[in-house]
Amino acid sequence: MEKSQTSVNEPKTVQLRLASGQEPVTRTVLQTPPRDALPSEIPVIDISRVFSPSIDDRRAVAREIGDAAANIGFFYISNHGVPDAVITGAYKTALAFFRQDLETKLRAKIAPSQGKISGYRPFASQRINPDEGADHRETFSWAYDATYDPEMGDINAVPQHARKYIKVDESPWEATSQMPELKAALVAYFQSCLGLARALTRSFALSLDLPEDHLDSKVKYPDVMMLLNYYPKKEPQPPAGARRRVSMGSHTDFRLFTILWQDSTGGLQILNRDGQWINGLPVPGTFVVNIGDFLQRITNDRYVSTVHRAQSPSGEERVSIPFFWGFGLHERCGVLESCVGEGEAPKYDEISTQEYVASRSRQLVTWGNETDGEKSS
Repeated sequence: MEKSQTSVNEPKTVQLRLASGQEPVTRTVLQTPPRDALPSEIPVIDISRVFSPSIDDRRAVAREIGDAAANIGFFYISNHGVPDAVITGAYKTALAFFRQDLETKLRAKIAPSQGKISGYRPFASQRINPDEGADHRETFSWAYDATYDPEMGDINAVPQHARKYIKVDESPWEATSQMPELKAALVAYFQSCLGLARALTRSFALSLDLPEDHLDSKVKYPDVMMLLNYYPKKEPQPPAGARRRVSMGSHTDFRLFTILWQDSTGGLQILNRDGQWINGLPVPGTFVVNIGDFLQRITNDRYVSTVHRAQSPSGEERVSIPFFWGFGLHERCGVLESCVGEGEAPKYDEISTQEYVASRSRQLVTWGNETDGEKSS
């Protein structure tokens, strides 16, 4: 799977295999220890101007976002407008949920065979990168439910072509009825992130020299997944045959962009253009935003969907909350005209969000079936 380079004058490298928007791809990775990211590599952007009545202010912050999106595809955002109390509530309630006994948590286990895509997954039950083995985490996920979208109003008013892709699923809350504060805290967090994601979508449009509202209609009924990641302090016994510890495998995200909150423990690692793993250390008061594959696709590779993973410190409990944001599954999009320069051509065909997400999901399933998950990588 991997071949190390043996040149005396060059650092050793390995080949890392990844799922992508097309076929699996490989990246060359330096075998040097991860280092902390420099401020110039993952900038902190004050986005308070996103909410300014001045279009000049909004364009100024959009330029900063565009620069970061084209450089490494990761940046921190401060003054984002999500109340501290909402974030703290989601974090503390997540801890309380995951610290319950396994039998209680399994009441909320995801049941794909029943069409349920929201709920709990136990420790080491996922392999985001099959070559790297089972992820050493537990998760609780919640897919977009228009019932809780403040901009939606009456869900029955959603057009049928969009409605058929929207899951209205109360089963995660019914299965966690012993702690109703979980639903209250996560709905509040979800609603705050919806508003932030829509504001950022307008910033991305401006950054691409498009009208500010150019993409608004495509996120009216968005494809969203909110996820609680929990890396326990005392890990359960991993599956038989697992030979190497990985907190969460190397990957890129599917959708437009991700808004990530992480606690103070640290563990996010990003693969820079030199093939070096760098630590995306927690910065108090910020979210991390990273570009997804679909945004890279529609910008003709102008913006970068960057490989990342989680390697939590051994023996440290950790929580992270990613909010994955994309166009509605019923929407279609090709390469944006403003991203095709003179003499260039679009690199990608138009595709629907649903087709794209389904393709990525199928690739991971196929890949997972062809490997035991423990090959050297």
